Amino acid sequence: MSVLSALAKVEAVDAGRAVPTATVRHCHLAEQPLVLIPLHLAGEAAAPLAVLVGANHDEARLLIVPQPRDRVLRLRFAEELAAILLPHIDRHADDTEPVVIDKKTNETIDRCVDAPQIWVPNQAAVTFLKLLGRSLRFRRTEGDDAVSPAIPLVGRWLTWYCDRAEHPGSTALAPLTSHLSTHWTTGQSALEDANLTALLGWIAPPDNLTGPEAAARAEDPTICPPAGPATDPGFDNVVLAPLINAYDTAADDIARTRAVQRLEQALRTQLEPTWELMWQGLSLLRALPEGSSVAARWAEDVRSFSYFTEIVETQAQSRRDSPTSAVRRLLAREQALERLTAAMAYDDPYVMLERRLAGEACLATVIDSEPTRTTLSDKGKSVLRPLLRVTTTDPFTPVAGESLHNAAVKNQQAKVLEVDDDVIVLELSGGMGRSAKAPAEGTVNVEGDRIVLARFGPNGNFRAATLPPPEETPWTHGGPPETDEEN
Repeated sequence: MSVLSALAKVEAVDAGRAVPTATVRHCHLAEQPLVLIPLHLAGEAAAPLAVLVGANHDEARLLIVPQPRDRVLRLRFAEELAAILLPHIDRHADDTEPVVIDKKTNETIDRCVDAPQIWVPNQAAVTFLKLLGRSLRFRRTEGDDAVSPAIPLVGRWLTWYCDRAEHPGSTALAPLTSHLSTHWTTGQSALEDANLTALLGWIAPPDNLTGPEAAARAEDPTICPPAGPATDPGFDNVVLAPLINAYDTAADDIARTRAVQRLEQALRTQLEPTWELMWQGLSLLRALPEGSSVAARWAEDVRSFSYFTEIVETQAQSRRDSPTSAVRRLLAREQALERLTAAMAYDDPYVMLERRLAGEACLATVIDSEPTRTTLSDKGKSVLRPLLRVTTTDPFTPVAGESLHNAAVKNQQAKVLEVDDDVIVLELSGGMGRSAKAPAEGTVNVEGDRIVLARFGPNGNFRAATLPPPEETPWTHGGPPETDEEN
């Protein structure tokens, strides 16, 4: 935990409510997101019990499995879920536009205009959907035990969404508690923040209650049912188990229908409070202005969605990654995490403040400026290289020769030429226009300006490792098998 995060927690405890720790929204929020709240049967990791799903607050659809241990009923539930999810996905998949991928040849491809976004209550819901997708995507559509083609198809889509949820910066499948915790700091632990009711109790406590009081109230499952996917043990023993048993022992179709209706009524009492909290949390996020880098990250989700729409009908994801693909996936996620943390800092002064306290950036004041200074390049050509002299009171120790990034000017770097006591001499390059004699207006700071200098750029400093070609990859990591000579 950073110093700033610890201070925010202290302030939240003192104020009795959560403290905002972001000035902008760092996640994409679709105009009409799909909200999905899953429940599973206790003791059965991938046995669905119920789902409440919908793209509008007033249009929630409840799907249940009256006997989650019955595989036939589980497949029937999966088919019903597919009947909701797949048309929603197809509407976005069918809405495409031509995109130029090669400016020289003017080659274009059709790419989806947008992608469907799904919000779930918490990270545990993502984990459950991943298990559910894995259990469905390999189902056979021909031969013995054949199922509807929609079942493996929805399994592949659930797997794709859960894979994207593990990619830093992606919001195709977004757990609400994670994103609320990014924008507000409460006075409770990170484990307690995973409870959606308690978290929202701190952020927006009900009338006449403080954040701690609302969070304490959330601990009573009879008042505030869990947000899933696990249900309350008391509910399981007292309510759910007798209702499932009534379904199992129903003498005829009429009794079985009544048992299903009673199950639906009971499960609604567990899901509808979370449904209201989901839309409340989304409204809180929507009230924040979107960060400038959010659109670019969402565009990556749309590109990934567009690509997957082309292959989803013909191939399922592999059961497990090969060693090489696992390394590539890990490197891609490391790079995405570096880009995300850097972009958030450039978007949000509060996040940048944390980097400043860590010595990775500083807020400096310009005390002198030479905007028209030029030098000779290695080829003897005159190039524009303005000088800035700045001072800072931040815990930042510059090193002569290192390059910093000027957060105020796009693509501008500041090389540290000299450090004289409290004065830092910087040589600027980039981001000043094409002229070799004078910078474009507003691209060189003047005396009195306050600028942020960072050791990282807007996309971070991550450089992915270069992997060897397949023929040089060791056999233990997916390369060609060993020869007799090597043995």
